[in-house]
Amino acid sequence: MKKRLFALLSCVVLAASSIAGCSGSKPAETQAAAPAETTAAAGAETTKAPEAAPASGDTKIALITMDSIDQHWVTLNEGAQKAAGELGVTVTFMSPNTKDDAQQIECVNNAVAGGYKAIIVAANGPDAISSALKEAASSGVKIVYVDSPANVDAEATFSTDNEAAGKTAGEEMIKALEAAGVTSGKIGIVNVNAATDSTVKRENGFRSAFEGKGYELMETQYGEGDAAKSQTIAENYITQGVVGIFGCNEGSTTGTGNAIKASGNSAIIGVGFDKSDAIMNLINDGFLLCTMAQNPDVMGAEGVKAAVAALEGQSLGGKVQDTGVSVLKK
Repeated sequence: MKKRLFALLSCVVLAASSIAGCSGSKPAETQAAAPAETTAAAGAETTKAPEAAPASGDTKIALITMDSIDQHWVTLNEGAQKAAGELGVTVTFMSPNTKDDAQQIECVNNAVAGGYKAIIVAANGPDAISSALKEAASSGVKIVYVDSPANVDAEATFSTDNEAAGKTAGEEMIKALEAAGVTSGKIGIVNVNAATDSTVKRENGFRSAFEGKGYELMETQYGEGDAAKSQTIAENYITQGVVGIFGCNEGSTTGTGNAIKASGNSAIIGVGFDKSDAIMNLINDGFLLCTMAQNPDVMGAEGVKAAVAALEGQSLGGKVQDTGVSVLKK
């Protein structure tokens, strides 16, 4: 009897562990149906005329981002929930706690199993998640991309022109360096990984700004978007005498700014991506020059409108829409 009870408890623990990978703010015991769930009440007051026709209140759309922690994704979800309220649909925020391909794939599979009609996704690894998205699409689920696409056809994509924004980041760094009389030196780059489409394009754009200049761009180092890991990478760059460091996303930028702050060398030019309270504080305190602020709320709202339009039978033709970027300085 004891052996049977132990085996039963072991199965329960294993099941709970598999669910926790695709999680967020809800307690573990309520995550099986809707991990990291945030929903908008159907029939919320409309503040402006939606671009898509109101859908049935039982229409379920999954929003799956790279993680559920970064302020970028939190803001994207807020935009999605606002549009969901206007259109009378349910959007469930079901994202991993950390950037992890396997956990994001699990979220996609959970959405399909849960009967979601559309999936709005920001792909962590465009190749890794592709098989899961193809299976979802083959079962009739509509796919819409926000921020970072995968290598599977979708109804529409709403993201920053990352290569152009990365080039702008590079140009801002060059202007600041030249204004300080620094026309040569090493430049470090802290990226998330070598696969994420959006951050790879940002790096490419950043590097292109330095073509023909007298600076040495060092080999890129990857911190998985984690602020602490990114800070360690930036600190290593600083020991090698860099004159500037570029952070490719929120965690990379925060880590870069913290490393410059810890070094006491505010002459190092730090430039980054995304907006958060931590990043803005580092800019205001002089440890970062600027950040490329995206519009994640627009991505989320437009993603929901596109998903609803697709579910209503409209053909969006796989359109790609630039949601814009602003340079934020002190």
